[in-house]
Order: sequence, then structure tokens, then C-alpha cells
Amino acid sequence: MSSASSNIVFDDIFTINGIDKEGKKFDRVSRLYARSKNHDMDMTLDYNVELFPLSDNQTFAMALASSLLPPGGGDTGDAEDKDKNIWRPDGKGVKGLEEEYDYVMYGKVSESFDGGGEIVTVYASFGGLLLSLTGSFRHMAGIVLGDPVFILLRK
Repeated sequence: MSSASSNIVFDDIFTINGIDKEGKKFDRVSRLYARSKNHDMDMTLDYNVELFPLSDNQTFAMALASSLLPPGGGDTGDAEDKDKNIWRPDGKGVKGLEEEYDYVMYGKVSESFDGGGEIVTVYASFGGLLLSLTGSFRHMAGIVLGDPVFILLRK
């Protein structure tokens, strides 16, 4: 699904099969449980319900990216142009992958667990909002422990 020139390290379509199964712990945060359509992955994700409302059985696209730079928007190496290639809240700079999605968070891949065989689980934290992604290691080869990561969601 993602091209070789892209910063996207994983993407798929997910269908929500539950929200807050263990009860709601915070006013503005919910935990969703979802299954992917193409790669048979299971995902658990904490997200802000005010910014990105979702419901049971809803389908959404999810991508993990190492950078928001668009394909071909690599670093020019010029120190003066360096800041032009980052997302900025004031609208300055190059528009990137965030323009194609409805909800974006920045975090770090914090842990990886090999369940034996082909199945692995990757954990990431986005300022305390957590992601757990479980499935075949073949589909998560680009996700590296300790690396920064962006999660991008689109309805």
C-alpha cells in the first residue's frame, strides 16, 4: 500500500470492533479496538474523542509515518531551507502528509514484543495516548524501536 519513496512505514484500513470495553477512564479520551482489512492486524489505540469522534463498526484509514514530508520532499541539506520542510501551526512551510488525514499525533515507538513465530506486537506512545499493533512482522518491518513516529487517521 505504501510506496518505496514514501515516509509511510505502515498503512491499512481498520474497522472498530469496540470502544472503551474496559470502561471510560478519561472525559476526552477513549480506547478503540479495531481489526485491519488487508493485513489481519489488531490495533488498540487511545485517541481524543472531541477532536476525532468515532463509533463502533466504523471504518477508518490508519498510517504510521517516519516523517510528514511528502514523497520527494526530502531534506535539501541547506540549513536555511531546513525549517521549510516541517509542519508548523502557523501554516508556513511545506504541506505534507498531515493534509491528507483528519487526525495526526506524534510519538515514539516504545516497545516491541515477539510473541514467537510470525506474530509481533509493537507499542507506541503519543504523549501518553497509547498504540498497540499486533500482527505479522512482515507488515511492520519498517517500524523501528525507539524511532519517532506519526500516526495519521482518516475517516
